Amino acid sequence: MSNELISADVYTQVRDILTCARKNVYVAVNFAMVEAYWQIGQQIVNAQGERAEYGKQLLKYLSQRLTAEFGKGFDERNLRAMRQFYLAFPIRHALRAKLTWTHYRLIIRVEDASARQFYMEECAKSNWSSRQLERQINTHFYERLLSSQDKLSVAKEIEHSVPVLDPREFIRNPYILEFLDISHSSDLYEKDLETAIINHLQHFLLELGRGFSFVARQKRISFDGRDFYIDLVFYHYILRCFVLIDLKMDDLTHQDLGQMQMYVNYYTREMMNEGDNPPIGIILCADKSDAIVKYTLPENNNQIFTSKYQLYLPTEEELKKELIRERDLIEQQIQMNNYVH
Repeated sequence: MSNELISADVYTQVRDILTCARKNVYVAVNFAMVEAYWQIGQQIVNAQGERAEYGKQLLKYLSQRLTAEFGKGFDERNLRAMRQFYLAFPIRHALRAKLTWTHYRLIIRVEDASARQFYMEECAKSNWSSRQLERQINTHFYERLLSSQDKLSVAKEIEHSVPVLDPREFIRNPYILEFLDISHSSDLYEKDLETAIINHLQHFLLELGRGFSFVARQKRISFDGRDFYIDLVFYHYILRCFVLIDLKMDDLTHQDLGQMQMYVNYYTREMMNEGDNPPIGIILCADKSDAIVKYTLPENNNQIFTSKYQLYLPTEEELKKELIRERDLIEQQIQMNNYVH
């Protein structure tokens, strides 16, 4: 190896060391401030007690003194946020060092304690930026995930030391694609939707959820002299399987399901590597008939799934209706399972 290559290799290693050190310093400084704000909140809560009027005076007094000595960041609004921060997370060692004060400012606005805990854990685990976290909260990610869970399966998994992962736990319905900034029209084609997704791949991966890694677009598979193209291919490193996605601009048909079945069968027989689980297919469509899905796919299907996509953020009323619908479907499934057993 030449001296030039050796020097370049040493430079790369030294650069990685410095980059890592700076990142660690950044995380440490940020968390030190988070802990400081938590302690300030604790002091305010302990001093206020149940004396609401004194609490207002105290915040005003602290704001004036702290701003004069330390500068911006200590107005009454921020001090109230620190107080709320302590009340939302009263156990100090439960805080996550990866999250910044901006993350926590967003999380403490969530009213439900379980949802707050979920967003804190998932945010730290998935390295969400504050903008990504805000979007997940605004699209009710926790409620959508909760409503999609098969409670019977989850209960059974808890009884086993090594739970069996269910692909349904990683597939959302609907997928919210408002970040593409496009709308339905007669001039919109599947290739346009695919191109928009590729151009916003990072946002699309965020919407897909944890575990997805991009592999290919328009993946060609050939047999009997014919070529077929799968719109998008991912690999899910948690489920350990390929995920094939087909985009449909119109209502779902049984032909679409049959085509995806062919793709899944091909990947099962030709593309799986040692240690892989069987691939799954997701058809993203503008609308679908649950009856067509029910009578086209086998009853024990666990490889092909259909989800709607929406090109805009749903209203609160639309989200409530969707959650109620999914809750009713889950309850019906539970009743059917109880009846069978």
